[in-house]
Amino acid sequence: MRVQLFGTCMVDSFFPEVGDATVRLLEHFGVEVMYPQGQTCCGQPAFNAGYRTEARGAAEHFLSLFTGSDPIVTPSGSCAAMVKHHYPELFHDSPHLLEKAKSVALRVYEISEFLVRKLRAHETSYAGTGTLTYHSSCHLTRTLGVREEPLQLIAALQGTTFVAMPDALRCCGFGGMFMAKLPEISCALAEEKAQSVIATGADTVTGCDSACLMTIADALKRRGSSIRVAHLVQLLAEGL
Repeated sequence: MRVQLFGTCMVDSFFPEVGDATVRLLEHFGVEVMYPQGQTCCGQPAFNAGYRTEARGAAEHFLSLFTGSDPIVTPSGSCAAMVKHHYPELFHDSPHLLEKAKSVALRVYEISEFLVRKLRAHETSYAGTGTLTYHSSCHLTRTLGVREEPLQLIAALQGTTFVAMPDALRCCGFGGMFMAKLPEISCALAEEKAQSVIATGADTVTGCDSACLMTIADALKRRGSSIRVAHLVQLLAEGL
């Protein structure tokens, strides 16, 4: 099997270790990973801010790069949701591009979704340690409907104790452009999320979106917490 990896801006710029872990996991299960050169932002920040023309330009570029029939895998529920659900909206008035957008949408998978649904990776045991809690990202759960797959993978971490987070589905405060436009509310939500993480007594918190995890890590750091924040693919790759 071969896949095309969409790395995302956040991973490319701030969390390359998440991209490395994604590739390691996929290759461990015999997947050939292709990385289309020249990929950029999916256009979500512009889309959320109301700049549809700019978002459309980024989306057209994406469609020009991710051609063929291979699955497109990304370590971000947020970016996967943008391509899968909002690209067809952007091109509703352009039949040719709309058809391409719909075709690409059918090929897009968030990494935990792909690992479970296509590779049955949750049936493999991974070495784990300590106590772990999980943050459910908004776009991953509400837009993509990916709810159980991350938990199934967490359950495969042998030696790890899982503790459910209070209000795990509550927004961490990142919210894309929301963070920039309404920082006071964003920071308040992040503080609540940090409290929820600390309340679990876990030594590690994980999730499937680097932007959310960055926000949580910042809030924990402000509280002087030493709780580790790591993307789920990092924990799985470490446990191979």
